[in-house]
Amino acid sequence: MWRYVLRRLLQAIPVFIGTTLLIYAMVFALPGDPIQALAGDKPIPANVLATLRDRYNLNDPLLIQYAKYMWGLLQGNLGENYDGQNVADMLGGRWTVTAQLALTAWIFELVVGIVLGVWAGLRRGKVADTLVLGGTTLLIAVPVFVLGYTAQILFGLHWKIFPTAGTDDGWPMSYLLPGMVLGSLGLSYVARLTRTSLAENLRADYVRTANAKGLSRVRVVGRHALRNSLIPVVTYLGVDFGNLMGGAIVTEGIFNLPGIGQQVFQSIQLKEGPVVVGAVTVLVLIFLLVNLVVDLLYGLLDPRIRYE
Repeated sequence: MWRYVLRRLLQAIPVFIGTTLLIYAMVFALPGDPIQALAGDKPIPANVLATLRDRYNLNDPLLIQYAKYMWGLLQGNLGENYDGQNVADMLGGRWTVTAQLALTAWIFELVVGIVLGVWAGLRRGKVADTLVLGGTTLLIAVPVFVLGYTAQILFGLHWKIFPTAGTDDGWPMSYLLPGMVLGSLGLSYVARLTRTSLAENLRADYVRTANAKGLSRVRVVGRHALRNSLIPVVTYLGVDFGNLMGGAIVTEGIFNLPGIGQQVFQSIQLKEGPVVVGAVTVLVLIFLLVNLVVDLLYGLLDPRIRYE
């Protein structure tokens, strides 16, 4: 297995380089001069402008800029923004907020999604199945900002069940409502994947054999059918954790959470390319690591899978 892990890590290197280079090129291809943006409408002396552009390598070709960025990254340095602030320090406290939000949403879609999927899969074609399919279709159709504001008004302002905004109540209370909003789309897909996969596996030959041996319904479903049915679900959950980390801009804005999404949005508006690139770089690393963990989990769910 360790050879497989090493091979996957080596395969991740060109993926990481290609992804970060693409993001770097897109960010620094944005129109406008980021140094001039610091002063707004006020003119900057030519000598000051030249000094700042040289300090932040803006006069270098794109590939040279990227190479210098990667060299700093290898030394654990995400760079500085155009105000001289360290990017790692700017993002440090915000990672905790985004990680707690993403983890809350991920646990929500994992637990509730699988429970609903099993419930619908065991009652395929019945009322429970129709309710799950109809409810998940509704969640997929409703935009997240509509769902977020509606949940905030109903559960926060009207019924006062959850805090409406901010992180004053800490984890998990401040993150429950935004976590459920953020995880609602993923929950829908997890429930549907579980329901479809379970319903298919319940008709498989090995399940018929288990039933013929007189095994209990709980053991047949839990140990045999559900275990194999979770392989596509685990794949989706692994990919979706990275999406939750990077896709929380709208949710963080609605619930006023000072996370990475909010920082990236502000940095794009201020043309602070180093901050955007630094945040995305860490997200890419998280995404690659989570996918490696997911691949290793396959062997636990299906013993037939071997790593060579």
